[in-house]
Amino acid sequence: MTRTGSWLALAAFIVAVDQITKYLVAGSFAPGESVPLTPFFNMVLVHNPGAAFSFLSDQAGWQRGFFIAIALAASVWIVYLLAKHPRERLFALALTLVLAGAVGNVIDRILVGAVVDFLDFHAFGYHWPAFNVADSAITCGAVLLAWDALRPQKKNADPTTEAQRR
Repeated sequence: MTRTGSWLALAAFIVAVDQITKYLVAGSFAPGESVPLTPFFNMVLVHNPGAAFSFLSDQAGWQRGFFIAIALAASVWIVYLLAKHPRERLFALALTLVLAGAVGNVIDRILVGAVVDFLDFHAFGYHWPAFNVADSAITCGAVLLAWDALRPQKKNADPTTEAQRR
């Protein structure tokens, strides 16, 4: 398997984990049902037609196609970047995580009409918006992309030195 193929296989695995967990929760919970598991964590079933933090969730439905189009375009771009930079491990891992999250949430939007969220963390009366495995992958990927962009890069070899080696 090529390096690009390995990254795509990892993305497919993450998408599978995302979809399996959503399927299990959707089969076990009624929409809006919440079950406390710890003093700071609940399992819930929420359908979010919007984006992160329910952005645009109150719209008439046009946002579904909009978010699907954006995620599909981003996925094509990410696959291109993975094919171009498969040996840049941190960058490729970050892209793989974002790709997996985008695809996982697109599947929900196509099949359910909204993203299925089920992880609900809270503390001191404040709830973080419910999220899922795909959202976690996107977030981790974004953090890794930022880390990769900010870390010192190895300088390319001096062109004159490179010419002398030939």
